[in-house]
Amino acid sequence: MVDAYHEPVLLKESVQGLEIKPEGIYVDVTFGGGGHSRAILKKLTTGRLIAFDKDQDAMKNVPDNGNFQLIASDFRDVRAKLAEQAISEVDGLLADLGISSHQIDVPQRGFSTRFDAKLDMRMDVSCGTTASGVVNEYEERELGDMLWRYGELKQSRAIARAMVAARQNKPIVTTEDLKAVLSRFPKKGKEQKFYAQVFQALRIEVNDELGSLKALLEAASGILKKGGRMAVISYHSLEDRLVKNYIAKGKFEGELEKDFYGNPKRVFAAVNRKPIEATEQEVGNNSRARSAKLRIAEKI
Repeated sequence: MVDAYHEPVLLKESVQGLEIKPEGIYVDVTFGGGGHSRAILKKLTTGRLIAFDKDQDAMKNVPDNGNFQLIASDFRDVRAKLAEQAISEVDGLLADLGISSHQIDVPQRGFSTRFDAKLDMRMDVSCGTTASGVVNEYEERELGDMLWRYGELKQSRAIARAMVAARQNKPIVTTEDLKAVLSRFPKKGKEQKFYAQVFQALRIEVNDELGSLKALLEAASGILKKGGRMAVISYHSLEDRLVKNYIAKGKFEGELEKDFYGNPKRVFAAVNRKPIEATEQEVGNNSRARSAKLRIAEKI
């Protein structure tokens, strides 16, 4: 089940970057298929690994290991959920952001442009608004803003207008319904990239992915011990920009603040100045690794 679920990206680099202590407490906030978690567990003796995942399908991949615990929750709640386990500080935290291969490959989840399925895109299928809900219920201006902000689509206003016009005739319910509405917009030969940008924007909106990432980074600054490390793998510029800025400046935008004495006011120091990217060999084995960027930071 695990191998079919998801092949972990930048596995060696991310786990090595955490500098695992055998007796330490670690958090994998994106358990998924459990690949990163299993690699961390191999390095623990008396230590603990607490993993998070709000996707019910991930529960099938739990390892039989007494040092491991999986919490079914969005990682934005990591600090509160750890407090419920009487854990106030951890030695390291790993996050492999975005969507898993499994989620893309299961047609009924509605994440992929390759299958005709209901427009769902919820990572937690038990709650929240679906992608169909967004497309059919948002006002034109809201749709345009979302497509520009999260899909970086130059034709965002025109696309939003087309969605609103189409849904007045009949609801946009499936992935093929949506692609039919969008079919006149992409340049020839660029269709797949265009559809991927639209689906990305919808997925980020449905799951509030950037809001969750911001909450996670702010929580990490509080729960990591001094000298503790954070390894974050992102897959598009919107995520990577947030991670980069927070590591460098302790906030998501604006200039680095300094105290009265001119010392930088930040929590983390970057371990790698430039993001670590997958090797050609890894990309050949796992196409998802192509856009991956790993940033490692240490709490100071």
